[in-house]
Amino acid sequence: MELWMYSSKLLERQEGFARLWRGTNASLALAVPTVGIYLPCYDVFRNWVEEFTDRNYPNLTPYAPLVAGSVARSLACIACSPIELARTRMQAFKEFRTGGKLPGISITLLGVLSPLRSKNKVLNWKEYRVLWTGVGAQLARDVPFSAICWSTLEPIRRRLLRLVIDEESNAVTILGANFSAGFAAGTLAAAVTCPLDVAKTRRQIEKDPEKALNTTTKQTIVKVWRSEGVKGLFTGLGPRVARAGPSVGIVVSFYEVVKYVLHQRQGNL
Repeated sequence: MELWMYSSKLLERQEGFARLWRGTNASLALAVPTVGIYLPCYDVFRNWVEEFTDRNYPNLTPYAPLVAGSVARSLACIACSPIELARTRMQAFKEFRTGGKLPGISITLLGVLSPLRSKNKVLNWKEYRVLWTGVGAQLARDVPFSAICWSTLEPIRRRLLRLVIDEESNAVTILGANFSAGFAAGTLAAAVTCPLDVAKTRRQIEKDPEKALNTTTKQTIVKVWRSEGVKGLFTGLGPRVARAGPSVGIVVSFYEVVKYVLHQRQGNL
């Protein structure tokens, strides 16, 4: 964490204060569709799996959050992968002069396509795959992350809600229980999947599109392991854990509070 703080201060001195927020617009553009796909799909899939297993295989019902979270996250990752690619590149590349205007999402993605466009005037549909560079690494990171996260979150959340169920249920208790469960689950999942996050980032900042397409997640992890060891695989662990815990807690708790409020209003009609 101290290294991250030092790097942030160094980046501020070298590139200007605004560069610390490089990629924020892409992060916001990514968050809305991702959450909009991810959480509603998780609810739908979890209910389907729980209903099916309750009727046919009751002993498998506890695994419903794991399956639902993995499938929902896969859909969200594939749909939003180009925006994730733009965000990673906007945050990583430093070749822009201090004081210059930072590139937006569309310019960043056009920059990804430009090496291919210089070879062929018209890109065929297969060459647009480069916009999904790193999607395999992203799925390899996010699917296990979601599986671990929801498998941990659901038992904690249900236990906390049972503790406060005797009291008057309101938006505050719903928010508190969900935030606590999300914080704990997000922290654990982020720590476990950190090597996969390193692999995803390394693949997405690769400037050679052909090399990026032909390199697998496994090859990237092995390369980092051989050149940098265990320390390299857990680069950025502190900031990642510090971000994931609160992020999962905030997203899940506010989503559940909105559901609770809408349910209460519908019941009063």
